[in-house]
Amino acid sequence: MAALPYISAYPPTLQQQAQQLLDEGRLGALLLSRYGQAQHSVRTDGALYDYVQDLKADHLRQASPVGKVCFDNKLQIVAHALGTHTTVSRVQGNKLKAKREIRIASLFRHTPLPFLRMIAVHELAHLKERGHDKAFYQLCTYMEPDYHRLELDLRLYLTHLDHTGSPLWGDVPQTATPSTPPKDTTP
Repeated sequence: MAALPYISAYPPTLQQQAQQLLDEGRLGALLLSRYGQAQHSVRTDGALYDYVQDLKADHLRQASPVGKVCFDNKLQIVAHALGTHTTVSRVQGNKLKAKREIRIASLFRHTPLPFLRMIAVHELAHLKERGHDKAFYQLCTYMEPDYHRLELDLRLYLTHLDHTGSPLWGDVPQTATPSTPPKDTTP
């Protein structure tokens, strides 16, 4: 059985099912049947900023403001992550100003909207919860009730992409498919 790093934390039975679908060439077809061919219109950094701000306004009104939201072409290669949430400090006069930034891998320009929503929800949840604990995942499922299903499907898509090299939606840059799974590097 080939290594499936994106789903290695899941139960062995699920890994075996994914491996069987991959071996039979049916994993991509399964994902296409769930999400279809439809692509979203969030393609630019400005559109992504508006999309994330709308999600924040709907679910996290009291959270810290987000200063910058953008797609990052090098994110998955450098940080082995699909999205990052950082705080950038700058000196303005005699004060220290902190701005929150969210960067999302450019891979999500070419995936179905639910995948983009899942990663945006994940990064927004870090505004309130730093670690990946029970409270963090409760917040994620509050903002996106189908969060865990979307995370698994995204990991299955990354597995498909890693093993076949052929994207199911749009053109995915070659830099977006490393052979090591992404790690959440959010502080």
